[in-house]
Amino acid sequence: MIAEFAYTGDAEPLDAGGRGQSQTRWVVVAMAIGVAIGFYFPDDPKTGAFHATDLQLFSSVFLRMIKSLIAPLVFATLVVGIAGHGDDMKRVGKLALRSIFYFEIVTTLALIVGLTIVNVVKPGRGVNLGVASDATGVELANATPSLSAMLEHVVPQSIVDAAARNDALQIVFFTVLFAVALSQVKGSAKRVMLSFCESLSEVMFKFVGIVMKFAPIGIGAAVAVTVGRSGLGVLANLGALVLTLYGALVVFALLVLFPIAFAFKVPIHRFCRAVKEPWLLAFSTASSEAAFPLALRNMERLGVPRRIVSFVLPTGYSFNMDGTALYLAIASVFVAQAAGIDMPLSQQILMMVSLMLTSKGVAAVPRASLVILAGTLAQFGLPLQGVAVILGVDALMDMARTSLNVVGNCLATVLLARWEGAFTLSRDDVPTQLSPELRGAPT
Repeated sequence: MIAEFAYTGDAEPLDAGGRGQSQTRWVVVAMAIGVAIGFYFPDDPKTGAFHATDLQLFSSVFLRMIKSLIAPLVFATLVVGIAGHGDDMKRVGKLALRSIFYFEIVTTLALIVGLTIVNVVKPGRGVNLGVASDATGVELANATPSLSAMLEHVVPQSIVDAAARNDALQIVFFTVLFAVALSQVKGSAKRVMLSFCESLSEVMFKFVGIVMKFAPIGIGAAVAVTVGRSGLGVLANLGALVLTLYGALVVFALLVLFPIAFAFKVPIHRFCRAVKEPWLLAFSTASSEAAFPLALRNMERLGVPRRIVSFVLPTGYSFNMDGTALYLAIASVFVAQAAGIDMPLSQQILMMVSLMLTSKGVAAVPRASLVILAGTLAQFGLPLQGVAVILGVDALMDMARTSLNVVGNCLATVLLARWEGAFTLSRDDVPTQLSPELRGAPT
C-alpha cells in the first residue's frame, strides 16, 4: 500500500541558530586543537611515543562513514528527482547540456585567473628543483588516462563496482538511465520502486545527521595528521606558492563566483550560510566526498529541487573543479619558472587548453590533480622534479582547492535551478518530490 510521498526530513531554517551553528563552532575548535597537536607532536621518532599521525584512525573512520553514504544517497535522490516528476530523457539531456556549458565557462575563467596571477607574482623564481627526484613525476605522468579511456570510464561495467569505488560519475550515469527507464513504467511497479527510493533517501539524510556528530573528532584528527606529517616549517621554502594559490582562490571567488551569483540573483547571505559547513568540512578534510552529503542536504533546503541538486553536484565533482583548475594553472607555470624556462604566452595558453581538457572526468583517479599536472609537464617538456617539490605542500593546497570546488558546485546547483526556473526561496516548506499523478495514488 502506498501512502502520499512527501519530504519528511529536517526542515529547520538554514539561518536558525542553535544546533547547526554549535556544530560549526565545535568543528572550528577541533581544527585549532588539531593544529596544536600536529605542531607539538610531529611525525618525528625523536619527539616521544605519541605522534599526531597516530590519530589517522579517527580521520579514516570518519571519512569511511561519509563515503559509505554517497552511492545510496545519489541513487535514491536522483531516481526520485527524475522519475518522481515524470521527466524524460529530453529534459535530463537539457539539464546535462546546460551543466556542461556552465562548467566549461567557469573552468576557463579559473584557468585565466590562475594564469594571470602566477605570471604577476612569479612564485617559482628562486626555487631549486635540482634537490628533488623525478621518479614521482614519471610515475604520475604514466597514470594519466587518454581521452578515449576517460570517455569509456563514464560508463560503468557494474554499478556494484562503481558504488564500491564511490565513482560519482559512473553512479550518476547508471542512475539517470535507471530513472528514465522507471519513468516509462506504469502502475504499482513504479509506485513501489519510488516509495523505496524516497524512503531510502530519507533514511540516508538521517544517517548524514548521525555521522556529522562525529565530524569534530574526525576533522580535528585530519588536521592534526596533516600538520604533524608536513609540519608548518614546510612553508618556509614554498610559502610563496601556497600564498599565491590562496590569494588566487580569493580573487576568483570575489571576481568570478560573486558576480555570477549576483547576476543570477542568488540570495548571497542565505547561500553563504548554507555552504558554510560543507566548505569547512571540505577544507579540513581535503575531500569533496566528505562534504557531498551535507552539501546536497543544504542546497535542497535552500530551495534547489532535488532532481537538480542530486544531478549537478556529483557531476560537478568530475567536470567543475574550479579550485583544481586554478591550482593546475599556477602549479604548471610555477614549475617552468622554477626551472628557469621562459614560456611564451602562446605556449602557456596552449597548456591551459590542455589542462581544461585533461582535467575532465578523472576525479576518480587517485591524486587526480597531481596526475594531471605530471602528464601536462611531460607533454610540454617541463621537469617532472617539480611534482616532487610541490608534493611537500600539496596537502595544504589541496585543502584550499577542494573547498573551492565544493563552493563552486553548490553555486552551480542554484544557478542551474534559476536557469530552469525551478529555484524557490522557500526555506521551510520543501515541495513534495513526486508528481501529482503519484501523490494521488490510492493508499
